[in-house]
Amino acid sequence: MATPPPFADEGTLHRALGFRDLVVYGLLFIAPMAPVGVFGTLSAKSHGAVALVYVMATVAMAFTAHSYARMVRVAPQAGSVYTYARVGLGEGPGFIAGWMAMLDYLLIPAVAYLFSGIAMHALVPSVPSWLWTAAAVAVTTALNLWGVRAAAAVGFVVLAVELAVLAVFVVTAVIALAQDGPRRGWLTPFTGEGDFDAGAVLSAVSVAVLSYLGFDAIAAFAEESAGGSPKVARALVTCLAVAGTLFVLQGCLAALLAPMSPAELAARPAGQGAAFYDTVDAATGLWLHHLVAASKALGAAFAALAGQAAAGRLLFAMARDRRLPGRLAKVDRASGVPRLAVLGAAAVTLLAAVWAAQRPDGLGRLVSVVDVGALTAFGLLHVSVVGWYARQGAERLLSRHVVVPLLGLAVVTAVIATAATAAQLVGAVWLAAGLLVLAGQAARRPHAPAG
Repeated sequence: MATPPPFADEGTLHRALGFRDLVVYGLLFIAPMAPVGVFGTLSAKSHGAVALVYVMATVAMAFTAHSYARMVRVAPQAGSVYTYARVGLGEGPGFIAGWMAMLDYLLIPAVAYLFSGIAMHALVPSVPSWLWTAAAVAVTTALNLWGVRAAAAVGFVVLAVELAVLAVFVVTAVIALAQDGPRRGWLTPFTGEGDFDAGAVLSAVSVAVLSYLGFDAIAAFAEESAGGSPKVARALVTCLAVAGTLFVLQGCLAALLAPMSPAELAARPAGQGAAFYDTVDAATGLWLHHLVAASKALGAAFAALAGQAAAGRLLFAMARDRRLPGRLAKVDRASGVPRLAVLGAAAVTLLAAVWAAQRPDGLGRLVSVVDVGALTAFGLLHVSVVGWYARQGAERLLSRHVVVPLLGLAVVTAVIATAATAAQLVGAVWLAAGLLVLAGQAARRPHAPAG
């Protein structure tokens, strides 16, 4: 496949990111303490086997990491799943993959901005959440326009703060366990309470995999990696392994210290969202509660920074291939940033986040839509791996090119099937709109002369 040439009068993306920078972007997007918000739900669904749920979710997402690692070596370009589907399946499927990924890359930052605004409003109630949300958009957009290397450097500091807060939680939890012992059996984070229920654990896994959404953003910076595609592939796997380890550790400690049993959480759905904070309060007191909340507020804003940067690269890649307005493909020569693409992504996320901040159900609506878009793009990624290696010849179709991607496809299909009906409907409408746009583009393109 011919690599699209950079526009000489528009500049090119700068190869400024090292291995550490790539991992930082991935971990920022995921957020090291992602289990905080879903701990109660996972505990209720899995009968307390939260650590086992995250072990299984990490393994499930490893299939997706494998497919990304394979395709980033095949097509080390910006655009992530859009580029990989275009290479593996053709122009049409590539556009649809990019179109569905837009729901993920444009709205995940909106979710993160909104979460940051809500958390900051809880800490400073005199300032409305929508204003905190808009401030977070302004600060992170400015950093992204400054340059990918500068944004990564600031992101590293924020990530270090998040990890420090996580370390404080781990130490205080271990001390509490040493002094008072666990509230449940030592093995219950892996076995659950009562009889083991495999179906309940699998149901919880379908929720837990959503904690990992965002690690794939690393692939969007393939053209900006100083070490080329091998470093991008290694960063993807490393990011997933680190996140999985942190998630299992948090799930295990919180499950041992939780004051409410899984049955009580299941009977009180309204209390599931605050279950992690209730656990922290019971084990250590309010001081750690406030520290974790502040860390989550800061971390969410910088998760949005990473997501916004990845969204800009997706828009840039699609515009470079004339699938979106060509102006989005322009790169600022000084910063190496696709400024218009980043600003366009920022505008969409700002509108979505501020709109959701003023609705009582805004967060839930955004999250459900994001999930379907991301998982559909993951599914097309897995099919792209099989498609690419099938075109290279039967001798290249090894088990890791067929079995592993198909297992990954099965995982994301199962998660989409369990999504809320409203989210499935929005995803279907967005897909239909993409097919109409694709048909319109095909009609406008000149046909090759016959013969």
